[in-house]
Amino acid sequence: MKFLVGQTQQGTTAVHVVVGDTAINVSERLPEVGDDLLQLASQPELLARVSQAIEGQPGVAVDSIVPAMPITRPGAIICLGLNYVDHIKEGGYEIPTYPALFMRSRNSMMAAGAPMVRPTCSEQLDYEVELMVIIGQGGRHIREEDALAHVFAYTVFNDGSVRNYQRKTHQWTPGKNFDDTGAIGPFSVTPDELPEGAVGLKIESRVGDEILQSANTDDMLWSVARTIAMVSEYTTLEPGDYLAMGTPPGVGHAKTPQRWLIPGEVVEAEIEGIGNCKSPVIDERDQ
Repeated sequence: MKFLVGQTQQGTTAVHVVVGDTAINVSERLPEVGDDLLQLASQPELLARVSQAIEGQPGVAVDSIVPAMPITRPGAIICLGLNYVDHIKEGGYEIPTYPALFMRSRNSMMAAGAPMVRPTCSEQLDYEVELMVIIGQGGRHIREEDALAHVFAYTVFNDGSVRNYQRKTHQWTPGKNFDDTGAIGPFSVTPDELPEGAVGLKIESRVGDEILQSANTDDMLWSVARTIAMVSEYTTLEPGDYLAMGTPPGVGHAKTPQRWLIPGEVVEAEIEGIGNCKSPVIDERDQ
């Protein structure tokens, strides 16, 4: 299934199933679903009831829904760095034997369509299109061969990074956690709609006709299954956690000249079969 969490014309936030260009309100027909994907991610028996609940039901145009975050308050937002070999090389790093892992805060995240904010203290706002995993069944010490059963859905993430702050220390926390720099959504697609492990998908970022990044999820150094297994070695994954899978080459800081996002632009992050996460870029002073 393809889900869209967003605000309806009545001003309420609801979970919708997307069928073509139509969005059918699931929350209205199954109130126990709630207003984001957490209940569906944590209750397989509830997910199994969705198809019957929407059968024959009318919907509205997808474009009439204002996107919201798929999971409003995730327990954890865990991100991989350095997961595409060519991106590792363009950044001047050695090929690692263990992924670079970092956390993002909820304040750094926003829904697709919401403004991505360039902070007043820096002009080095960069883009990073990424595959994002939404965890369904949680667990600790998850075996790699079992890991894909723990995926509820896949979505798109733009890991907006303020590069000079990212590189102030060996820890990337400041540059990866400016408010309203991490766009997610708008669509979340269950694994049965995609190739196993979401491999073989075109992944691209753009501003207008300018292609910034273009690669394939086949190029990931650590697969979704391997990543879930590795992360669950040190922490318990819970339903609704976000797990970002790293970005391919072509980021702005590695270009000559460097290419930063500019207020007034609209940056797009798109993954084949999942969707296009669009974000207008604004200056913090204009909020």
